[in-house]
Amino acid sequence: MSSLESPSTQSLEVPGTGPVPGRESPQTVRVEFAGMTDKGKVRTKNEDHFMIARMAKSMTICATSLPDTEGTRLSELEGYLMIVADGMGGAAAGEHASAVAVQSVERYVLDTLKWFLHLEGREEHALFTQLRQGLERADRDVIERASVDPRLHGMGTTMTIAYSVGSDLFIVHAGDSRAYLFHDGELEQLTNDHTLVQVLVQGGAITPEDAKRHRNRNIVTNVVGGPREGVFAEIHKLKVADGDVLLLCSDGLTEPVADEAIAEILADSERPEAACSRLIDRAIERGGPDNVTAVVVRYRLS
Repeated sequence: MSSLESPSTQSLEVPGTGPVPGRESPQTVRVEFAGMTDKGKVRTKNEDHFMIARMAKSMTICATSLPDTEGTRLSELEGYLMIVADGMGGAAAGEHASAVAVQSVERYVLDTLKWFLHLEGREEHALFTQLRQGLERADRDVIERASVDPRLHGMGTTMTIAYSVGSDLFIVHAGDSRAYLFHDGELEQLTNDHTLVQVLVQGGAITPEDAKRHRNRNIVTNVVGGPREGVFAEIHKLKVADGDVLLLCSDGLTEPVADEAIAEILADSERPEAACSRLIDRAIERGGPDNVTAVVVRYRLS
């Protein structure tokens, strides 16, 4: 099992100069996070990848005649980017596809993503556009990589991206990995599964229970990469509250582990790393039929 855990609580404090009419009072948002992945008990390789990044504008003053100004200063803008990708394709193609996609989004964020403190009007629309373009760039990069190596032809990956700044949370999604929000003891699936069986469920051809046993339940209809360029970016925006827990995961978790069991683990786990470990252990206990990845983020607002 490989893992990434937060050594300490990460915090963001939005400073203010006093009450402003029509605006909420400044809040402190503390973020705890962890991510883990495991190849499971059946697969020989792990084709899942994840990433958690904390980003802030900063300036390092190397020399100055002014007193007490040397060192690094951070602005009030700080964001968190979380990604889970589940690759697919023959041989090692799936592993390559998920890695290329995650690295592509990472480069895009470093090159172009702007940070917003007050996400209103055109600024919020611009952020939606940038997040969608990040997914589309990953799609082109995966296809381009496959075009130069016949062994990788047709490779693709699911991708679920979460970006949070303050109490604002944005989700960009393609495929059948999932994003959940655990709020006030209830687990809500934020993303839709882009699969053939979900189309059948929505059309009334089969029931949700039938979908869990359907022989074509693993056919994904919308991926990053694949045989041709073009990906649909499902986008959501919501506000997180104090105590909310965000979960990003691959279907290696949701196939063998029911939502009720996931909710119970999130409710009973004080820290994100404990939740990740218990979620993956539960998937392996249930047979570990696929690679399994979980990223857990807990928000504390005051």
